[in-house]
Amino acid sequence: MKRTEGKIEATLLLEDGKIFKGKGFGSQGTSIGEVVFHTGMTGYQEIFTDPSYKGQMVLMTYPHIGNYGFNNEDFESTQPHIAALIVKEACKVPSNHRSTETLDSFLHKYNIIGMEDIDTRALTRHIREKGSLKAIISNTEHDIQKLKKLLDKHPPIQDIDLVSQVTIDKPYIWKQKADSKWYYENITSLSKESFQVITFDFGIKQNILKLMSSLNIQVELVPASTPAESIIDMNPDGIFLSNGPGDPQRVSYAVKNIKKLMAKFPMFGICLGHQIMALALGGITFKLKFGHHGSNHPVKDLQTGKIEITSQNHNYAVEPKSVEKIGFDISHINLNDNTVEGMVHRELPVYSVQYHPEASPGPHDSVNLFKKFYSILEENS
Repeated sequence: MKRTEGKIEATLLLEDGKIFKGKGFGSQGTSIGEVVFHTGMTGYQEIFTDPSYKGQMVLMTYPHIGNYGFNNEDFESTQPHIAALIVKEACKVPSNHRSTETLDSFLHKYNIIGMEDIDTRALTRHIREKGSLKAIISNTEHDIQKLKKLLDKHPPIQDIDLVSQVTIDKPYIWKQKADSKWYYENITSLSKESFQVITFDFGIKQNILKLMSSLNIQVELVPASTPAESIIDMNPDGIFLSNGPGDPQRVSYAVKNIKKLMAKFPMFGICLGHQIMALALGGITFKLKFGHHGSNHPVKDLQTGKIEITSQNHNYAVEPKSVEKIGFDISHINLNDNTVEGMVHRELPVYSVQYHPEASPGPHDSVNLFKKFYSILEENS
């Protein structure tokens, strides 16, 4: 095992042959995934524990990560899901009254490889120019030919059904509400009529569940592969399609089930749920060059003209021309690249957004989308 200045050496090999050297921290070993860069300055714990990042090596563009440590309250799922972490500098001594451990100990606990002391700006620029790339990171093996063989054997990330790796095994009812005073002041101002919502768990973030529960919605989660017939028998007031990882076309079983349900129940979809909703009615999805990963993406609401700063994490998007052909109107667009950020059906009580209105991490600009869901449930009850 090679060491650099008393630290373990780490090697990053991209599928196009580009090599980066750095120092390892966290767990020891070798990991393969798809490198994506995230532009957020904070919220790294929420990012690492977001199931949408399954199979991805997260490159943080902000240079100093780990400075406020980790705690037991800010998890977005029961464990982290990233394949590896790449940073300019990993903070060794965090400073925050809520912190219970360091970045290094957190990654080590969950067997995740970390890599620091590399030119993250150069790597980010490379990904922007070449697109998201499959890669291998190792702090135990540094022979490039051996690493290349391991990387070549690994199937392309887009060919893997990642949802099946993060969804729940059996249904359960979520009971925890949002514990933030801000959310109570801005979310719970509606009537207290209770509604039952079935939530397809494609890799959901816990803050989404907390916000819906704060609206007096009884949230029952079901596995991603739950048959439409089972949902019809449950006769819920509405259906929610969650965020999740990977290519939406890999979850054709979910697409088929949602197609059967869309005309029967009010429906709200976020991120992967948005893409699955489009596919269910015959829309088209495609892979973005390097995706949207950050908490600072400007989105325009075409219905109000309002500009929202949003939190995003996705590599796929809905093809704009296909939206109009399947009965939807485009409700939101991304002001960076004009991609579709939201859809609303012309006839059915069905709508979706590509970004994350629960904003964890990120701004609260879009939280009213949850109020809209409640209003739609109320109108159709």
